[in-house]
Amino acid sequence: MNQEKIISVKNLSKVFGDFTAVNKISFEVNKGEIFGFLGANGAGKTTAMKMLIGISKPSSGEATVAGFDVKTNSEMVKKSIGYMSQKFSMYDDLTIKENITFFGGIYGLSKTQIKEKTKQLIQKLQLETVADKLVGSLPLGWKQKLAFSVALLHEPKIVFLDEPTGGVDPITRRQFWEMIYAEAHKGTTLFVTTHYMDEAEYCDRVSIMVEGHIEALDTPANLKKQYNVDSMNEVFLKLARNIE
Repeated sequence: MNQEKIISVKNLSKVFGDFTAVNKISFEVNKGEIFGFLGANGAGKTTAMKMLIGISKPSSGEATVAGFDVKTNSEMVKKSIGYMSQKFSMYDDLTIKENITFFGGIYGLSKTQIKEKTKQLIQKLQLETVADKLVGSLPLGWKQKLAFSVALLHEPKIVFLDEPTGGVDPITRRQFWEMIYAEAHKGTTLFVTTHYMDEAEYCDRVSIMVEGHIEALDTPANLKKQYNVDSMNEVFLKLARNIE
Protein backbone atom coordinates (compact mmCIF):
# COMPACT_ATOMS: atom_id res chain seq x y z
CA MET A 1 0.00 0.00 0.00
CA ASN A 2 1.19 3.50 -0.87
CA GLN A 3 2.46 5.51 2.10
CA GLU A 4 1.60 8.86 0.50
CA LYS A 5 -0.82 10.73 2.79
CA ILE A 6 -3.97 11.79 0.96
CA ILE A 7 -5.99 12.84 4.03
CA SER A 8 -4.37 14.53 7.00
CA VAL A 9 -6.35 15.60 10.07
CA LYS A 10 -4.97 17.39 13.11
CA ASN A 11 -6.99 18.32 16.24
CA LEU A 12 -10.16 18.75 14.19
CA SER A 13 -13.21 19.84 16.21
CA LYS A 14 -16.81 20.83 15.58
CA VAL A 15 -18.82 22.59 18.26
CA PHE A 16 -22.56 23.39 18.18
CA GLY A 17 -23.27 25.82 21.02
CA ASP A 18 -22.43 23.94 24.24
CA PHE A 19 -22.18 20.56 22.46
CA THR A 20 -18.88 19.25 21.06
CA ALA A 21 -19.77 16.79 18.29
CA VAL A 22 -16.16 16.14 17.19
CA ASN A 23 -13.41 16.64 19.76
CA LYS A 24 -9.82 17.18 18.55
CA ILE A 25 -9.51 14.15 16.28
CA SER A 26 -6.22 13.45 14.47
CA PHE A 27 -5.43 10.78 11.86
CA GLU A 28 -3.95 10.25 8.39
CA VAL A 29 -5.13 8.16 5.44
CA ASN A 30 -2.77 6.70 2.83
CA LYS A 31 -3.33 6.82 -0.92
CA GLY A 32 -5.15 3.71 -2.13
CA GLU A 33 -6.20 2.70 1.36
CA ILE A 34 -9.65 1.41 2.39
CA PHE A 35 -10.11 3.35 5.62
CA GLY A 36 -13.02 2.38 7.87
CA PHE A 37 -14.53 5.18 9.95
CA LEU A 38 -16.65 3.46 12.55
CA GLY A 39 -18.84 4.47 15.44
CA ALA A 40 -22.32 4.13 16.85
CA ASN A 41 -25.04 6.60 15.81
CA GLY A 42 -24.27 9.95 17.42
CA ALA A 43 -20.54 9.21 17.80
CA GLY A 44 -19.66 12.15 15.51
CA LYS A 45 -18.55 10.30 12.39
CA THR A 46 -21.03 11.96 9.99
CA THR A 47 -20.15 15.41 11.36
CA ALA A 48 -16.45 14.63 10.87
CA MET A 49 -17.07 13.43 7.31
CA LYS A 50 -19.03 16.60 6.46
CA MET A 51 -15.98 18.67 7.46
CA LEU A 52 -13.69 16.50 5.31
CA ILE A 53 -15.87 16.76 2.19
CA GLY A 54 -16.00 20.55 2.46
CA ILE A 55 -19.67 21.11 3.35
CA SER A 56 -19.19 22.00 7.04
CA LYS A 57 -16.55 24.40 8.41
CA PRO A 58 -14.46 23.10 11.33
CA SER A 59 -14.67 25.03 14.62
CA SER A 60 -10.94 24.47 15.16
CA GLY A 61 -8.04 22.29 14.05
CA GLU A 62 -6.96 21.59 10.49
CA ALA A 63 -7.40 19.05 7.72
CA THR A 64 -6.24 18.57 4.16
CA VAL A 65 -7.96 16.31 1.63
CA ALA A 66 -6.19 15.51 -1.67
CA GLY A 67 -3.73 18.28 -0.80
CA PHE A 68 -6.38 20.98 -0.28
CA ASP A 69 -7.22 22.72 2.99
CA VAL A 70 -10.84 21.99 3.96
CA LYS A 71 -11.27 25.46 5.50
CA THR A 72 -9.77 27.67 2.79
CA ASN A 73 -10.15 25.53 -0.33
CA SER A 74 -13.37 23.55 0.10
CA GLU A 75 -14.36 23.95 -3.57
CA MET A 76 -11.19 22.18 -4.72
CA VAL A 77 -11.80 19.48 -2.11
CA LYS A 78 -15.28 18.89 -3.58
CA LYS A 79 -13.85 18.61 -7.12
CA SER A 80 -11.24 16.06 -6.01
CA ILE A 81 -13.60 13.65 -4.30
CA GLY A 82 -16.56 11.40 -4.99
CA TYR A 83 -19.32 11.09 -2.41
CA MET A 84 -22.03 8.52 -1.88
CA SER A 85 -24.62 8.87 0.85
CA GLN A 86 -26.96 6.10 1.91
CA LYS A 87 -29.88 8.50 2.28
CA PHE A 88 -29.52 10.39 -0.98
CA SER A 89 -27.45 9.34 -3.96
CA MET A 90 -29.71 9.20 -7.00
CA TYR A 91 -32.87 10.90 -8.23
CA ASP A 92 -35.65 8.29 -8.27
CA ASP A 93 -37.72 10.28 -10.78
CA LEU A 94 -34.92 10.42 -13.39
CA THR A 95 -33.87 7.50 -15.59
CA ILE A 96 -30.51 5.74 -15.16
CA LYS A 97 -29.12 7.64 -18.19
CA GLU A 98 -30.49 10.96 -16.94
CA ASN A 99 -28.92 10.46 -13.50
CA ILE A 100 -25.51 9.72 -15.02
CA THR A 101 -25.77 12.76 -17.30
CA PHE A 102 -26.88 15.03 -14.44
CA PHE A 103 -24.06 14.02 -12.08
CA GLY A 104 -21.52 14.10 -14.91
CA GLY A 105 -22.48 17.76 -15.39
CA ILE A 106 -22.14 18.49 -11.67
CA TYR A 107 -18.67 16.90 -11.70
CA GLY A 108 -17.66 19.22 -14.56
CA LEU A 109 -17.33 16.64 -17.35
CA SER A 110 -17.76 17.76 -20.96
CA LYS A 111 -20.73 16.57 -23.07
CA THR A 112 -18.44 14.22 -24.99
CA GLN A 113 -17.01 12.77 -21.77
CA ILE A 114 -20.49 12.33 -20.30
CA LYS A 115 -21.69 10.50 -23.40
CA GLU A 116 -18.68 8.16 -23.38
CA LYS A 117 -18.78 7.56 -19.60
CA THR A 118 -22.53 6.87 -19.70
CA LYS A 119 -22.04 4.21 -22.37
CA GLN A 120 -19.13 2.60 -20.48
CA LEU A 121 -20.97 2.61 -17.16
CA ILE A 122 -24.18 1.09 -18.52
CA GLN A 123 -22.17 -1.68 -20.23
CA LYS A 124 -20.04 -2.32 -17.13
CA LEU A 125 -23.10 -2.71 -14.88
CA GLN A 126 -25.00 -4.63 -17.61
CA LEU A 127 -27.90 -2.19 -17.46
CA GLU A 128 -28.46 -1.87 -21.23
CA THR A 129 -32.03 -3.21 -21.08
CA VAL A 130 -33.09 -0.84 -18.27
CA ALA A 131 -31.03 2.30 -19.05
CA ASP A 132 -34.19 4.31 -19.83
CA LYS A 133 -36.09 3.16 -16.74
CA LEU A 134 -36.57 5.36 -13.67
CA VAL A 135 -33.98 4.77 -10.96
CA GLY A 136 -36.87 4.51 -8.49
CA SER A 137 -37.88 1.22 -10.14
CA LEU A 138 -34.51 -0.44 -9.44
CA PRO A 139 -33.92 -2.78 -6.48
CA LEU A 140 -31.97 -1.12 -3.66
CA GLY A 141 -28.82 -3.18 -4.36
CA TRP A 142 -28.70 -1.96 -7.95
CA LYS A 143 -29.27 1.63 -6.85
CA GLN A 144 -26.26 1.32 -4.50
CA LYS A 145 -24.01 -0.10 -7.24
CA LEU A 146 -25.10 2.64 -9.65
CA ALA A 147 -24.58 5.37 -7.04
CA PHE A 148 -21.07 4.09 -6.30
CA SER A 149 -20.20 3.99 -10.02
CA VAL A 150 -21.56 7.53 -10.51
CA ALA A 151 -19.44 8.76 -7.57
CA LEU A 152 -16.42 7.51 -9.57
CA LEU A 153 -17.53 9.11 -12.85
CA HIS A 154 -14.95 11.95 -12.76
CA GLU A 155 -12.13 9.61 -11.56
CA PRO A 156 -11.70 11.23 -8.13
CA LYS A 157 -8.65 10.54 -5.95
CA ILE A 158 -10.85 9.80 -2.92
CA VAL A 159 -14.37 8.47 -2.56
CA PHE A 160 -16.30 9.03 0.67
CA LEU A 161 -18.94 6.37 1.27
CA ASP A 162 -21.42 7.10 4.05
CA GLU A 163 -23.10 3.85 5.19
CA PRO A 164 -23.02 2.55 1.59
CA THR A 165 -24.48 -0.91 2.27
CA GLY A 166 -27.27 0.08 4.66
CA GLY A 167 -30.41 -1.99 4.11
CA VAL A 168 -29.11 -4.35 1.41
CA ASP A 169 -28.90 -8.14 1.68
CA PRO A 170 -25.62 -9.93 2.58
CA ILE A 171 -24.92 -11.11 -1.02
CA THR A 172 -25.31 -7.58 -2.40
CA ARG A 173 -23.12 -6.25 0.41
CA ARG A 174 -20.37 -8.70 -0.54
CA GLN A 175 -20.66 -7.74 -4.24
CA PHE A 176 -20.47 -4.07 -3.25
CA TRP A 177 -17.26 -4.69 -1.30
CA GLU A 178 -15.79 -6.45 -4.34
CA MET A 179 -16.38 -3.18 -6.25
CA ILE A 180 -14.64 -1.26 -3.45
CA TYR A 181 -11.64 -3.61 -3.58
CA ALA A 182 -11.38 -3.27 -7.36
CA GLU A 183 -11.35 0.51 -7.07
CA ALA A 184 -8.73 0.52 -4.29
CA HIS A 185 -6.58 -1.76 -6.47
CA LYS A 186 -6.54 1.04 -9.08
CA GLY A 187 -5.14 3.46 -6.47
CA THR A 188 -8.36 5.21 -5.42
CA THR A 189 -8.68 5.93 -1.70
CA LEU A 190 -11.93 4.75 -0.09
CA PHE A 191 -13.14 6.37 3.13
CA VAL A 192 -16.04 4.28 4.43
CA THR A 193 -18.40 4.81 7.36
CA THR A 194 -20.36 1.77 8.44
CA HIS A 195 -22.12 0.43 11.51
CA TYR A 196 -21.74 -3.17 10.30
CA MET A 197 -18.80 -4.31 12.39
CA ASP A 198 -18.12 -7.34 10.17
CA GLU A 199 -17.39 -4.86 7.34
CA ALA A 200 -14.57 -3.40 9.42
CA GLU A 201 -12.70 -6.64 8.68
CA TYR A 202 -12.58 -5.65 4.98
CA CYS A 203 -10.75 -2.37 5.66
CA ASP A 204 -6.97 -1.85 5.63
CA ARG A 205 -7.23 0.24 8.79
CA VAL A 206 -10.07 1.23 11.05
CA SER A 207 -10.73 4.14 13.38
CA ILE A 208 -13.45 3.85 16.01
CA MET A 209 -15.16 7.00 17.27
CA VAL A 210 -16.87 7.13 20.64
CA GLU A 211 -18.58 10.34 21.81
CA GLY A 212 -16.65 12.64 19.47
CA HIS A 213 -13.21 11.12 20.14
CA ILE A 214 -11.20 8.57 18.16
CA GLU A 215 -10.71 5.83 20.76
CA ALA A 216 -8.89 3.29 18.56
CA LEU A 217 -7.07 3.31 15.22
CA ASP A 218 -5.17 0.40 13.67
CA THR A 219 -5.53 -2.59 11.34
CA PRO A 220 -8.41 -4.95 12.23
CA ALA A 221 -5.86 -7.71 13.03
CA ASN A 222 -3.90 -5.47 15.42
CA LEU A 223 -7.05 -4.21 17.16
CA LYS A 224 -8.31 -7.76 17.73
CA LYS A 225 -4.90 -8.70 19.14
CA GLN A 226 -4.77 -5.56 21.33
CA TYR A 227 -8.18 -6.27 22.87
CA ASN A 228 -7.65 -10.06 22.89
CA VAL A 229 -10.84 -10.85 20.95
CA ASP A 230 -11.82 -12.68 17.74
CA SER A 231 -13.99 -10.08 15.98
CA MET A 232 -14.26 -6.36 15.39
CA ASN A 233 -17.72 -6.45 16.99
CA GLU A 234 -16.08 -7.57 20.25
CA VAL A 235 -13.46 -4.79 19.92
CA PHE A 236 -16.28 -2.26 19.62
CA LEU A 237 -18.16 -3.67 22.63
CA LYS A 238 -15.01 -3.65 24.78
CA LEU A 239 -14.29 -0.05 23.81
CA ALA A 240 -17.84 1.05 24.60
CA ARG A 241 -17.67 -0.65 28.02
CA ASN A 242 -14.31 0.99 28.80
CA ILE A 243 -15.76 4.43 28.08
CA GLU A 244 -18.76 3.80 30.33
